[in-house]
Amino acid sequence: MGLQLADILSRNWLVLLVRGLLAIIFGFLALLLTKNRISVLITPFAAYAFVDGVLALGIALGEPAGRGSLWLLLLWGCSGVGAGILTYFVQPPRSRLEFMCYIAIWAVTTGVFEVLIAVRLHRKLGAEWLLILAGLMSVVFGASIVALSKAHGAFVLSRLIAAYAFAFGVLIGIIGLRARTAPLPSA
Repeated sequence: MGLQLADILSRNWLVLLVRGLLAIIFGFLALLLTKNRISVLITPFAAYAFVDGVLALGIALGEPAGRGSLWLLLLWGCSGVGAGILTYFVQPPRSRLEFMCYIAIWAVTTGVFEVLIAVRLHRKLGAEWLLILAGLMSVVFGASIVALSKAHGAFVLSRLIAAYAFAFGVLIGIIGLRARTAPLPSA
């Protein structure tokens, strides 16, 4: 199953690269926050999470049925699409704490899926450790952002979000480039 997943990611390396670039763009938008309101990031976050989820779903749905690891990609995609729809359309956050909870739940969920995907790959792609690092970074970020939102204002939170998005985007971009050139052994 790891070989199938490595093959899927290798053929979709550009999607991973685009995902990384989108994270960096979101980080740049967070960095531009000059108002003392974190709410200006609601729309960019919702758009980023939604598009990120659509990209993951596109990878999964573009594959033939019966591939054992597709469920991870489907769940990963659904978590992003769901976070984007929830944040913008269904229940827009009414407070900074609520918004940070949305970001935290999304980050932890996607981080767990990234770690699970990396474990399933187990030395097939050559960049699994980067995916584990990205996933763990997401989980730690998600777990800490809610607590930090109680103690810090919008300016500090936006810088923290930007730093996470930049680092995450770089890691995912590198994974995409590594997936492009990954030598896949015969099954």
